[in-house]
Amino acid sequence: MKVHVLGSAAGGGFPQWNCNCPNCDGYRQGSKRVRARTQSSITVSADQDNWVLFNASPDILQQIRSFPSLQPARSLRDTAIRAVFLIDAQIDHTTGLYMLREHRQPLELWCHALVREDLMSGNPLLKVLDHYCGVNWHDVPLADAGFAMDGVPGLHFTALPLISNAPPYSPHRDHPQPGDNVGVTITDSASGKRLFYAPGLGQMEPPVWAAMQAADCVLVDGTLWTDDEMITLGASKKTSRAMGHLPQSGPGGMLEWLDQLPASTRKVLIHINNTNPILDEDSAQRQELTRRGIEVSFDGMEIDL
Repeated sequence: MKVHVLGSAAGGGFPQWNCNCPNCDGYRQGSKRVRARTQSSITVSADQDNWVLFNASPDILQQIRSFPSLQPARSLRDTAIRAVFLIDAQIDHTTGLYMLREHRQPLELWCHALVREDLMSGNPLLKVLDHYCGVNWHDVPLADAGFAMDGVPGLHFTALPLISNAPPYSPHRDHPQPGDNVGVTITDSASGKRLFYAPGLGQMEPPVWAAMQAADCVLVDGTLWTDDEMITLGASKKTSRAMGHLPQSGPGGMLEWLDQLPASTRKVLIHINNTNPILDEDSAQRQELTRRGIEVSFDGMEIDL
């Protein structure tokens, strides 16, 4: 199984167009050792011919151009993207579907029914796509048995609900329901290797922790370093947890959990906000991650399992 990180940043990307936080300003001034990142998305394949796109960010066209495997050029109109899996209905994970509207067939879209509901009403993206390529929707079951996808050989998927938050246009905002946000274990059927992917994770629960412990690699929420990061900077009035993201540091933070995983587990952070000091490769926070054996994902990163 090959995992290719198309985008590693949180909503807005890095640098964010209207942000002058220390990281964004440092990038523009050339005073910090940081690299630009597009908005969070990965693509996964067992045979490197048929790929599943996880989340369709607003940067999807740039991301496809940067990864030629998604454009194998076998015919006049072609793509190696066999399916799209949405982990939630957030703008930074769904807007890229508009950019895929030239597809010659309906998009094979996998998401939970609650995500589909938000994309049919609060943000009626799927209704708009019906005027173009259309969508074949597949409900994502939250069951231990998991599921396979037609046209995507060699991979098995198991989704589980996460405690996070629904988008501002969802009736479930601040009152999330099971399925508004999911994590997914992707298993290579031949090798048995497992990736656990959860770019939005607000609270650790026993089923999530069990899935992480069973994985060979975890690619998980790295949005903010501290719970009050956005408040301290004056960028928001909400804590990290209120936005649906477990902070990395502090009691009960992501680092404490990652430290308890088996030594053989590869630990990678994704969905990194522009304010997060770990983007600065010379920062004390980045050095702490290195000491703990935790990686920071970047656009173009590849994980082979």
